[in-house]
Amino acid sequence: MRILVVEDDANLSRQLGEALRAAGYVVDSAADGEDGHFLGDTEPYDAVVLDVGLPKMDGISVLERWRRDGRAMPVLLLTARDRWSDKVAGIDAGADDYVAKPFHMEEVLARLRALIRRAAGHASSEIHCGPLRLDTKSSRATVDGTPLKLTSHEYRLLAYLMHHQGEIVSRSELTEHMYDQDFDRDSNTIEVFVGRLRRKIGLDLIETVRGLGYRMHRDG
Repeated sequence: MRILVVEDDANLSRQLGEALRAAGYVVDSAADGEDGHFLGDTEPYDAVVLDVGLPKMDGISVLERWRRDGRAMPVLLLTARDRWSDKVAGIDAGADDYVAKPFHMEEVLARLRALIRRAAGHASSEIHCGPLRLDTKSSRATVDGTPLKLTSHEYRLLAYLMHHQGEIVSRSELTEHMYDQDFDRDSNTIEVFVGRLRRKIGLDLIETVRGLGYRMHRDG
């Protein structure tokens, strides 16, 4: 899962990035509204953390432009605690949720997990696919209760496929959601990670759709 953080406070942006990466996300960052808008307009993100008070272009304007241009990724706004008007304006502009500063990092992570789950049609923090379970809260996967030992790349791949069960996902789409903008992306490595996942899961859950990509069987 790939997250964009648009925050001009360098220390807070670093803290958000560290917490998100520790939780298993790929993170891109922007320090002003113009750069943030450009990244959100040109790169595929599973969610965005967007500060309201940004230089060059404020967060509400960034959000309005994204929504006007049809960008539908979930957006979590960061607002000042005493600016209720920012919260109202943000929701009206198309924000999915907001957190008031100062905040606990655990709250941001929990709200992002919920936004990503809802966007993919999942209500619970635990996603099932037969005996395979993905706990998005702890970033762990199990088969029949036995934990899977996954690398960070394997976990990101599994998480994306499980969030999009029943859908055909191309190798290029997986590549875009597994690596940040500065990574030297190679979609051919996806095949390697899929092979490793299949061996570790030990179940026939990931289907290769010839010429199109992969599909994880929908639970039930």
